[in-house]
This record gives sequence, C-alpha cells and structure tokens, in this order.
Amino acid sequence: MGILSSLKGLFAGTESAPEKAEDTVEYKGFSIIPAPMKDGGQYRVAASITKGEGDELKTHNFIRSDLMPNRDECIEITLRKAKLTIDQLGDTIFN
Repeated sequence: MGILSSLKGLFAGTESAPEKAEDTVEYKGFSIIPAPMKDGGQYRVAASITKGEGDELKTHNFIRSDLMPNRDECIEITLRKAKLTIDQLGDTIFN
C-alpha cells in the first residue's frame, strides 16, 4: 500500500504543499506573502499578492516552475518575481 499512497500523494499535490507562509512584504500598495513550496528536496517559487481590505480585498496566487535549492533563496526570488509582476501588471493582476 506504500506505493499506492505515494502515487496518490503525487497526484493529489501533497508532494508540493506550501510550507508556512512568510512575513508580508508591502510593495507599491500591494502585499506580497511568499509561500515557498517544498518539492522533492527543493523549493518552488510561490506567493500570494493582495490589495485592499475587507470586502475590497483582492488576491492573486501564483506558483512558478522555478525551483531553488534552499528556502531563503526561494523567498528572495519569489519577492523579486512578485515585484516584477506588480510593476508589469499593476491592478490588472486581479482580472
């Protein structure tokens, strides 16, 4: 049953589950919350970008194909890519 459990976990996405979210970084009125995902001994670039509060809160989650060898490097790359996305797309990121 170990093999079946492993296959089920692979297809259910548990192999790439997000770890504890990091502290929020404010950037140009947006909030970036890095959420590196452990993936086979490496970390996948992932984050949530939010703007607004309460009923006006908008969220965009992204997961990139980029894999980093350690968590700190992954967070650094995640923040760089999130800021670039905000610079390029601004509020249209939520469309």
